[in-house]
Amino acid sequence: MDQAAASKAKAIPINVEGLYEKHRTVYARSTTGLFNNWRWAMVFLTQALFYGLCWLEWGGRQAVLFHIDERRFYIFGMVFWPQDVIYLAILLVISAYGLFLVTAVGGRLFCGYACPQTVYTEILMWIERKIEGERPARMKLDAQPMNARKFRLKFIKHALWLLVALWTGVTFVGYFTPIKELLPAIAAFALGPWEAFWIFFYAAFLYMMAGFLREQVCKYMCPYARFQGVMFDPDTLIISYDPERGEPRGARRKGAAAKSAALGDCVDCSICVQVCPTGIDIRNGLQLECIACAACIDACDQVMDKVGSPRGLIRYSTENALAQHYSPRQMVAHLLRPRTLLYTSILLAIILATVWSLAHRVPLKVDVLRDRSTLSREADDGRIENVFSLHISNTDESAHRFAVSVSGLEGIEIVGDRSVEVPAASSKTFLLSARVDPGVGKKGSNVVHFEVRAENDPQIAVREKTSFYQP
Repeated sequence: MDQAAASKAKAIPINVEGLYEKHRTVYARSTTGLFNNWRWAMVFLTQALFYGLCWLEWGGRQAVLFHIDERRFYIFGMVFWPQDVIYLAILLVISAYGLFLVTAVGGRLFCGYACPQTVYTEILMWIERKIEGERPARMKLDAQPMNARKFRLKFIKHALWLLVALWTGVTFVGYFTPIKELLPAIAAFALGPWEAFWIFFYAAFLYMMAGFLREQVCKYMCPYARFQGVMFDPDTLIISYDPERGEPRGARRKGAAAKSAALGDCVDCSICVQVCPTGIDIRNGLQLECIACAACIDACDQVMDKVGSPRGLIRYSTENALAQHYSPRQMVAHLLRPRTLLYTSILLAIILATVWSLAHRVPLKVDVLRDRSTLSREADDGRIENVFSLHISNTDESAHRFAVSVSGLEGIEIVGDRSVEVPAASSKTFLLSARVDPGVGKKGSNVVHFEVRAENDPQIAVREKTSFYQP
């Protein structure tokens, strides 16, 4: 490239603004209808569980408590210890397969009805509507310069948002620090540093995400929106606009037949866009911003009722159903396809295996460690003695006295106390000695087994392998 061409290339202006879309505030219009009722039912259900479970008692303690200090998780009648981390992995696998199945069948149903971002955005938007009014009123208020009325409304709205966020943060921490201990500590300004950090961090996170970022979380931050498309296929139920029925669009008077005007059923009112929490136009087809909340379906059905056209211009449908005009029965039949059947089979198998494992889980854990500072020693009676440390964890809701026995070498026996009392949902470590005659077994390490059994329940027993050192 010669110098003149290089100078010309450098002079070409670059339109930086065109590389990025300027953020537009989404003023979502409220709607009513079947799917709106389902969405609010999920809001009430999820929040009743979240805010209520931490207050439920079980056996004299909090029913659901992830006690980090004690390194124990309490879930109703079950106590989980760090050794039970496998169940956390299984829970993650079940959640993943459940999400895959729901997505393969109905698209982003989780996003539209149960995602915390959607749930708390709905709650804060409800507060916003009650304080500032509906969509036109909010748009008008934001366009005004700051005055006494605007300041008062904004102050009340944000104060209520912060109250919801703070109470949510307190509830969240109440699952890790007993809620009945946490509230008195807050009242006495005696919170620990970690409790204070997580309360305010969680509250600030909710306040920012659900109050300000809203649709930006779904559009830009949530990874699920980016890879959901690979879990869709032509038989996945998605929010769909029927272009054969709706096009060409055009406004007309109430009661005027669409056919007489050579128009489709879509009156181009744009209400489907106004009610969308992410501000998209579903008539442009499926977009990654769509969270499948079905607000556009409720809004469009109401418009169809007013103009005298059948409902369902925007509806839950599939790509194949729209293209091949499936009946509802045919569409449901196509939901039972190899992908969904495979996901369902795997999910049921994992759930059944987990339930069986939990039902047959022995509420006792034993760790045996041989004293490595002294491999062996000769006792007063001439026998060879090894010292062992037994860590017994009683994961049952009742206290137990455990009897300890040892086997694996001829004549081996425990010297001293052979039983220990362990309170409910706690652990205890104690030392014991095992002796055997010289020459029994081989020189060096010999495999022995300690058996720990509850005296009042023979079903609660654990056999643990360790080694006995013979000089």
